[in-house]
Amino acid sequence: MQSHPEPALKGCFPNMALTPSTMLPLGTPLPSFALKVVPGTNLEIDGGLGALNTINTSSLPTKPLLLMALCAHCPFVKHIEKELTHLDQDYGDSVQLLAIASNSLITHPQDGPEQLAAQAKQQGWRFPYLLDTDQSLAKALQAACTPDFFLFAPSPQGLQRLCYRGQLDNSRPGNDAPVTGSDLRAALEAVLNGQDVSPNQQASIGCNIKWHPGQEPPWFG
Repeated sequence: MQSHPEPALKGCFPNMALTPSTMLPLGTPLPSFALKVVPGTNLEIDGGLGALNTINTSSLPTKPLLLMALCAHCPFVKHIEKELTHLDQDYGDSVQLLAIASNSLITHPQDGPEQLAAQAKQQGWRFPYLLDTDQSLAKALQAACTPDFFLFAPSPQGLQRLCYRGQLDNSRPGNDAPVTGSDLRAALEAVLNGQDVSPNQQASIGCNIKWHPGQEPPWFG
């Protein structure tokens, strides 16, 4: 079920458009993509691939895949950065993590490659940061905000299907709830233990993705 921005958070960020996840239907196949890697962040793609300038769906290992819509400037992303480091440390060997940067650099150059690389280095992230410059992957995922999380798990036939989407946990800037990653961690544990992920999933909330002017998707606004 799609949740809505909490009134208390509106007061904390009066000039920001607080946006919930669209909650892409569970079972959706992983969209095909081929995206450039932010230089300096392609550290932990396994399978003997070496250093890559581009990562595409056919180059990914056959294991669970976590796509994370992030950016460098959003206070909602900054709020959870350390927990993303912990998730990387705890699950990076069993799950392929990929950060996706889809914000328009026309309107938000502060989310450019240099800023993304600096963010990843400061947090010690081992996973690659991908540049979704034409916003095609964000639109295929119906991503709406930063942060937004999409966990895919391979079927016996190897087809990756969506099994979790939504929030990291219920912590937000200003609501005093601790950042634990509890919602996403529960989904990761279920997938890695061969169990069904609970369909009771809550939308993430954050800053809206900054779409290229005139190219906003139907779910924006």
